[in-house]
Amino acid sequence: MGNTPLGWAAGNGHEEVVKLLLGREDIEPDKPDEHGQTPLLRATCNRHEGVVKILLEREDIDPDKSDESGRTPLSVAVYNGDEGVVRMLPGRDDVNPNKPGLGGKTLLMQAAHSGHKEVMRILLGRDCVDPNKLDDEGQTPLWCGVWFGDEWLVEMLLERDDTNPNCLNEDGDSPLWVAAPVGDTAMVKILLRRDDVNPDKSDKDGESALIYAAQRGHEGVVEILLGHDNVNPDKSDRRGATALWWAAANGHKGVVKMLLGRDDINPDTPNEDSQTPLCRAASRGYKGVVTLLLRRGNVNPDKPDKHGKTPLHFAALNGHGGVVRILLGRDNVNPGKLDNEGQTALSYATRNGHTRVIALLQPPTAVTQSTS
Repeated sequence: MGNTPLGWAAGNGHEEVVKLLLGREDIEPDKPDEHGQTPLLRATCNRHEGVVKILLEREDIDPDKSDESGRTPLSVAVYNGDEGVVRMLPGRDDVNPNKPGLGGKTLLMQAAHSGHKEVMRILLGRDCVDPNKLDDEGQTPLWCGVWFGDEWLVEMLLERDDTNPNCLNEDGDSPLWVAAPVGDTAMVKILLRRDDVNPDKSDKDGESALIYAAQRGHEGVVEILLGHDNVNPDKSDRRGATALWWAAANGHKGVVKMLLGRDDINPDTPNEDSQTPLCRAASRGYKGVVTLLLRRGNVNPDKPDKHGKTPLHFAALNGHGGVVRILLGRDNVNPGKLDNEGQTALSYATRNGHTRVIALLQPPTAVTQSTS
């Protein structure tokens, strides 16, 4: 099946010929060619807006018919950024503006990816366009806008009251959980302008936006989130780790300082292994973080984890002499304390050959514990 005379005329933008052919009773105005392209689709593909308008005046034409590739006149117009044709089609009852377009993307996603801002405005101005529709990868336009850092797109989408700012992708991630881990303060601010955004919502792992930001040391995002009354700064993930725990564990001194400035944070909250923030910071040798934590009077510097290891055990085990010196300066740290294996901090330092730490832990009068 080849192309029809009407198809050729429409595809080449010959308006007068199209009108002439449409005046004949033996013309099928919606007949497709061998690729499933109707005269309307051919006119749209070649951006002949005048021909499109003529064809849309006919009642015997299906303006939503797809070709063999799944393209509709509207999806092609959106892809091409053809604002005139886009204005004609979405408002029609016989056109589905939420139908997947090229590559399984929604029309909003197509317009966004192609950078057609005016087309986006036109589509979002139509109530029949669903701003929350998922594409074939389980993502909404808002989620993708946040992912790509497109502030214009995100602001445009959030102007629609029916845009869900807490929408999840197929992995269960919300837009806020996308912006917080990468430290995108501008995007976080945009999202939090909406009163219906839950800034304290946790993902499947129990991690909130604050925990995400604290893990990665994004001080700007942490500051923004701590400014919200409905954010619990002491919230734990499913492993029992708080934002402070993660910040301390990763050596993010600025975030630790920020969080310790809050009275509603328990700086000694352990994770599921009973390791406190101080334990983790000591284990990794973060002297600055250890110093900050010890300034809080409610931090126990000798608190053991579930294996009986204290911060001093961990610091000695890993050879962090600076941290060992800080801890030994505390009256409430017992350098001879045994863990569940009967080992002291000195035992671990000796086993691992940390001579500097051994010298700190073994004064002339000290009794060395067995390393067996």
